[in-house]
Amino acid sequence: MQVNICKPCGSELLLRDRYRVLSILGKGGFGATFLAQNESLPGSPQCVIKQLRPATNEPHLVQMAQRMFEREATTLGKLGDHPQIPSLLDYFKYNQQFYLVQEYISGSTLQQEIKEQGPLTEVGVKYFLSEILPLLQHIHSQGVIHRDIKPANIIRREPDRKLVLIDFGAVKDEVSLAAVANTSDQTALTNLAIGTQGFAPPEQMQLRPVYASDIYAVGVTCIYLLTGKLPKDLDYNQSTGEMLWRQYVDVSDHFAGVLKKMLEEAVKQRYQSAEEVLRALDLEAYIDTLKNGFTWGNSHKPNGKSTQKDQKIESVPSSGKTATARLAEMIAKRKEKEKNDNSAAGSPTGGIRRTANTSGPATGINWSNSQGSSVGKLKHQQLDADSVKTYYKSGRKDFAYKDLSRLDLQKVNLSGGIFKEAKLIRTNLQGSNLEQANFSKANLQMVNLQEANLSRSYFEGTDLQAADLQGADLSFANISNTNMTNANLCGANLKGAKITEQLLKQAKTNWKTIFPNGKRGSW
Repeated sequence: MQVNICKPCGSELLLRDRYRVLSILGKGGFGATFLAQNESLPGSPQCVIKQLRPATNEPHLVQMAQRMFEREATTLGKLGDHPQIPSLLDYFKYNQQFYLVQEYISGSTLQQEIKEQGPLTEVGVKYFLSEILPLLQHIHSQGVIHRDIKPANIIRREPDRKLVLIDFGAVKDEVSLAAVANTSDQTALTNLAIGTQGFAPPEQMQLRPVYASDIYAVGVTCIYLLTGKLPKDLDYNQSTGEMLWRQYVDVSDHFAGVLKKMLEEAVKQRYQSAEEVLRALDLEAYIDTLKNGFTWGNSHKPNGKSTQKDQKIESVPSSGKTATARLAEMIAKRKEKEKNDNSAAGSPTGGIRRTANTSGPATGINWSNSQGSSVGKLKHQQLDADSVKTYYKSGRKDFAYKDLSRLDLQKVNLSGGIFKEAKLIRTNLQGSNLEQANFSKANLQMVNLQEANLSRSYFEGTDLQAADLQGADLSFANISNTNMTNANLCGANLKGAKITEQLLKQAKTNWKTIFPNGKRGSW
């Protein structure tokens, strides 16, 4: 006989006749989180269910918790189209209790990784920042403050190894001081509204969070990644409140200065946006280099234990230079070339042109614009098919802002490629592997993607007008906010894909098309 009631908490294990609870993931004063599976869908995919179940009967606290729970659902609904944020799958009231169903993210948290493998090097933390800061920029652009960024809330997703930010339960409405004064349980309300002690800056502790509050939390997360120590395990300057961490690691003075500004106690002295931090680090042009250096300082230790000496170790190639030294040399060379280029052109501004090609095969392609500088957005550089194949095989996957129109790239492996705002008009990609590729805001008009593998790819804002996607695998792809006018989806697999019925009506489908609900030939 199958059990449908959880004995410890009395909740039903099969909610709404579809969600079967498998295990409890965590619980607190205002609810619990469960791992479940959706038995109404083919394959019974796993999901995460949050249940609002306040431990108090105080009406004003219950009402406050409910409002914040609803705010989390609204926030996830708004942000969940991003590939590094869990999707909101369902939100409902059942038996007088509220439930929120999210996409299940399989993988390890950064806190678990550091405990198992030891602290990261400076290069590793810079790569972490290059991935988390653009995500933070997206969140802030939607008018949202996360308020609980920490290693335990960042998962490295399997199998693509991308960082995913979870637990938007700390994304809350403003709580007035009057509300605090009127409550009989200030501790519960404060914990609900603030976030995590040590990772939250002073203004957030005073219930006045701003976007820069998340910058502070990212800075504390960096310190943990470098040292393996939580905020409570570090000392602080009694006069200034400054976190004392430099003695545990060996990092460049420049990087230490950036972290110091991220961790300023005074909001006005701190970086105000993710873009400011990225510019201060000068990372945009060196994402691939950083990725290659994303190693643990003590990864050679089989037991995962680290020492101060271990944390200073970086792999040294035959050139005798560490990844950090090579990175610094590359940046210096690029800046010197920018200076020379601008002098030759009579530029009074200095530092605007980004034309140096300091790494990768020497073909003269301007890769330093691929991360989104203003110059790269103004002009799409034309590439040929051989250049695309050569660069991909050499480890470069970033083709953002490039013009790949009318190229013959049949049956080519470009999985994980970044084609943000690129032009692929009439490009032939039939049968190619483009799994987990990013086509954000790209122009794919009349592109040939027949039988292509586009599983888990990202098409936010993409122009797919008249694109041929016959028989393509688009399972679990994000196809929201696209132009699908006259796109051919006959025989395409859209199982689990994020796409609206309205967009599907713009495209051509037939009885062979597998729709997001897993059914063939029907929505």
